Amino acid sequence: MTTTAPPPTAAPATGTAPRPSTHARGNLQTRDYFELSEKVKAAGLMGRDVGTYMVRTALLVLALAGAVTLLLTLGQTWWQLAVAVLFGILFTQAAFLGHDAAHQQVFASGKRNQWFSRVLGALVVGLSISWWNRKHNKHHAHPNTIGRDGDISGGVLVFVPEEAAERTGFMGWLSRHQGWMFFPMLSLFAFVLHYEAISSVLTEKKLKHRRLEGALLAVRLIGFPVLVFSVLGLGMGLAFLAVQFAVFGIYMGGSFAPNHKGMPLIPKDLEVDFLRRQVLTSRNITGGRAMNWAMGGLDLQIEHHLFPRMPSGHLRKVRPIVKKFCAERGITYTETNLISSYSIIVRYLNQVGLAHADPMECPLVTQLRPR
Repeated sequence: MTTTAPPPTAAPATGTAPRPSTHARGNLQTRDYFELSEKVKAAGLMGRDVGTYMVRTALLVLALAGAVTLLLTLGQTWWQLAVAVLFGILFTQAAFLGHDAAHQQVFASGKRNQWFSRVLGALVVGLSISWWNRKHNKHHAHPNTIGRDGDISGGVLVFVPEEAAERTGFMGWLSRHQGWMFFPMLSLFAFVLHYEAISSVLTEKKLKHRRLEGALLAVRLIGFPVLVFSVLGLGMGLAFLAVQFAVFGIYMGGSFAPNHKGMPLIPKDLEVDFLRRQVLTSRNITGGRAMNWAMGGLDLQIEHHLFPRMPSGHLRKVRPIVKKFCAERGITYTETNLISSYSIIVRYLNQVGLAHADPMECPLVTQLRPR
């Protein structure tokens, strides 16, 4: 793992040098993000890149058409499980596109982005974009913040040590071993996403375009299994869907998890400015263009959190600007390779499950808590 440390001339964050008042520090920190934003705008990186997104969409449509053709023509052979793997990959790539559109990255028009993400999410992925937006927007506003970020709230996995200490019985045993169970449980992630989609359409009181979203979800979640069973029969059809679900869940969850899991948690009562809140709780994944494609741009999570409306294809261009800016201000900039990130996640989850990890023990507290 590589991090950007403060330059040699910088005053230590926990040293004895005089500290400005909380109000003055807050103004300086707010100005930091404004200055960074101006640098990025001057570089022309905030503009839309519709052409690239349309090429990605066309390639995805062609790949999906090819996958359907293979499903219909190969017949009842176990080679169809390879087709199931292909579908799991393509559904995840569709989710990446839907994610970008939900962030207003594709078109200049907000309505076009909403419809693009809704159709991709519901019809191709089987995901309620309305549910996703509510959940994901809260995460972006308060990443890794205890009590505010739903991505670290209590569930099957525990990310806050105090919550792990309260669990007993089977759930307590699961929490103590949750690091080793992380990837097996990701294979069930697709069921969670589909369940939340159905639940949102059926129970959410204020849901725009409920009927349309419900119809699109029905085509995806009912129509696709019916097609699989009609071609492959019950036994092979179940095996096909099991593989497709597992690949989609592991690929999807394995792309989002490295971004924040194992990074510092922010106590609910600690005020942190936007720039530091996003950078200090996010982790980039190295690997170049191949990793950028594989993770749909999520490998550059720091830049994505700082500029959530920036097209994902521009993130690698803004990375040197952000990294240099953070170095100049002594803000830790974290990046590592994919395998190391998974190792960090497994180790962190096991520590939390044993109630050993302390979310207060992080740079955020020592550097930013007012004195």
